[in-house]
Amino acid sequence: MNGLAAQYALFVAEIATVVVAVIGLAAALIALSRRKAKHAGQIEVTDVNRQFEAAADRIQAAQLPRKVLKMLHKQRKAERKAQQKRPAAEPCSYLLDFKGDIRASAFTALREEISAILHVAKAGDAVLLRLESGGGMVNRYGLAAAQLLRLRAAQLPLTVMVDTVAASGGYLMAAVADKIVASPFALVGSIGVIAQIPNFHRWLQARDIDWEQFTAGKFKRTVTLFGENTDTGRAKLREELEEIHAQFRAFVQGRRAQLDMDKVATGEAWLGSKALELGLVDELATSDEIIRSACQRGRVLHVSFQRKLGLPERLRISAQSAWDGIWQPPYPLG
Repeated sequence: MNGLAAQYALFVAEIATVVVAVIGLAAALIALSRRKAKHAGQIEVTDVNRQFEAAADRIQAAQLPRKVLKMLHKQRKAERKAQQKRPAAEPCSYLLDFKGDIRASAFTALREEISAILHVAKAGDAVLLRLESGGGMVNRYGLAAAQLLRLRAAQLPLTVMVDTVAASGGYLMAAVADKIVASPFALVGSIGVIAQIPNFHRWLQARDIDWEQFTAGKFKRTVTLFGENTDTGRAKLREELEEIHAQFRAFVQGRRAQLDMDKVATGEAWLGSKALELGLVDELATSDEIIRSACQRGRVLHVSFQRKLGLPERLRISAQSAWDGIWQPPYPLG
């Protein structure tokens, strides 16, 4: 029996050693990624009109006789040459994408893309944003919304297109737009605030493990993972959540005055058709329809900021995503 216990103890020790080694390696990689200078990125631009034309060419190549196809290609080439000679007076729509996670990580690219657009935009231009987000941390989504406010300050019309979801922090961003378009079954709204945190105090207590925490300031920490939470701490957290919710409501109301906030700011989310009835969106359509219409009016350029991530940073992002899936940080929107 003692031999079995010894073998088991050795096995546990080996497993612990491997775990510590993996954690140490991950920590080293994270530290390395943070010590290195930020990876340089660049703005990439794709002509959406040309993309549609190329797709049509491939279909026509399978449908039309070779002579007719050759004539069409010749005609299109002449049109492009004539277009290049004309001054760039036709309106341009800049297409952006924002796919949000709990930390609104895409705001880094959004910042660069908006800065680039503001350098070249002219009167008559507009911005189309494909937005997909179920919400996340209030300060991060607040910053993402502030980036969109830069477009409004520059008097660039902004249309937000929601194909699947713009909830909570996602809707906070969408509310900045001049126009919100959603597909009929997109999930929209969730004007509410939530904080959730596991507590291991009783588990530690049952194993005679003390957790000591030292703070300065009465409400430096309201609730905790490992300590014993108090009614005072819980009440303070609820008070903070109500304050954030009030600011959320005010932000949306200030940009969509027609909304009945008592009806829509309950934390509920609605499908696009109901969201239209409530005034949360202005039109039902897919982003494809809106982009296609913009192409018929003028040039549409897809603008994206791309940067190459090294292995340490990719590992760090993967680890952070996994952690976020386990534990939602305090004060996320929605």
